[in-house]
Amino acid sequence: MSSDAARPPGVWETWREAPVPVRAVIIGLLVNRLGTFVQVFLVLYLTHRGFSTTEAGIGLGVYGAGTVLGLLVGGGLTDRIGSRWTIVVSMAGSAVLTLAVLYAPQLWTILIALALLGAVAQVYRPASANLLAEMVPDERQVMVFAMLRLAQNVGATAAPLFGSLLLAASYSLLFWGEAVAALVYAVIAYLTLPGGRTTEPADAEANADADADAGRAADRDAVEAPAAGGYRAVLGDGRYLLFLLAFLLNSLIYVQYLAVLPLAVKAAGHPTVVYGSLVALNGFIVIACELPLTKKTQNWPARAVGVAGLALLAGGLALYWVPLGVAALVLATVVWSLGEIVGGPTMFAYPAKAAPDGLRGRYLGSAHAMFGLGAALGPVLGVELWHAVGRSVWLWCGAVGLVAVLAARGGIVEKSTISPADEDKPPPDHSGKESAVVVHTVGDAPVAAEDNV
Repeated sequence: MSSDAARPPGVWETWREAPVPVRAVIIGLLVNRLGTFVQVFLVLYLTHRGFSTTEAGIGLGVYGAGTVLGLLVGGGLTDRIGSRWTIVVSMAGSAVLTLAVLYAPQLWTILIALALLGAVAQVYRPASANLLAEMVPDERQVMVFAMLRLAQNVGATAAPLFGSLLLAASYSLLFWGEAVAALVYAVIAYLTLPGGRTTEPADAEANADADADAGRAADRDAVEAPAAGGYRAVLGDGRYLLFLLAFLLNSLIYVQYLAVLPLAVKAAGHPTVVYGSLVALNGFIVIACELPLTKKTQNWPARAVGVAGLALLAGGLALYWVPLGVAALVLATVVWSLGEIVGGPTMFAYPAKAAPDGLRGRYLGSAHAMFGLGAALGPVLGVELWHAVGRSVWLWCGAVGLVAVLAARGGIVEKSTISPADEDKPPPDHSGKESAVVVHTVGDAPVAAEDNV
């Protein structure tokens, strides 16, 4: 066997060989994100209708609170009815509720519609991640989750531009555009995704091998929680709770580039274009570099990659404290952006690997909910801390990031790096060519490849 067999799969190779439903989920998500306008322009829309800025802020907060609930509901719904119908219900429901926000006559009816929209529009996220985890082999999951993140980032970057074009015509066109985008994703999911649960036979064989090896039973029990009890089982998984804590803290400090960074740039006397350039730099690094870097990191131990990503994020944000002008701002942005692309794909892929059978949706839903909760609370806490301590807020971000590093180190469980089959392999054949077994750790699961040296 040639050495090519041991190399990690590339971006295009992974995409070409991915099952049709996996590609459909990624494409559908891109379409949906390209049409996600309402949250971006919600404050402008509500003030346009004559409501105060305070009332508009309440509307945005209600929408954000709904998203956290929707992620938890989406996890449970995925485990009950499967990914396909969860995505269809979420996207069709969000299309209807988007139009309800447009045509609701009074503030209280708008707030109800926004709370429901925030929840229903997020139900699909655990379902999409669950389907990728079920249909993609372990050794390619990190790369596929990186592709999913790329679709989200490209959509989130381009959506405000498309929204501005629609808004130039009318607010009605803006809301109808988002509703149509959601319906397109619903149709894609209905036509292309399999019904029910789609666990691959390869996964069943891997579980059977693990069950057959009594020596690895302790490792397996440490990773898997009981497959019953819904979210109570998630709460009973102490190691996974540490991972969720890391996820929450990661989100709390990550969002400060949107909340505190513009205030810090302005306070330092820099023009607004500097802040815009820093955000654009982050977007360029993520979109251009995440997939090529993931090709290298996808086979590394999940704990090491997750910890490295969180450490870079913490260090980069702490660098904003250094008063060295624009150069320090650029360096800090590059460092934490590298942390995002190093750790992001692995951190988002890990919940599916940690989940026991029957609870993958809830494990994914709880992780997404923690990230959403951090994104909702982070701006409020960050701005208040900025007003209290000024530039030292970045040192606090670094300290919180270090706590996240410790939580991830304790919460991410690495499975055994040697499979039973590898232990039984005969010694290398030295008659001409030497056959070497190379064991790679994919996320937290082993993959063995045989190289001819």
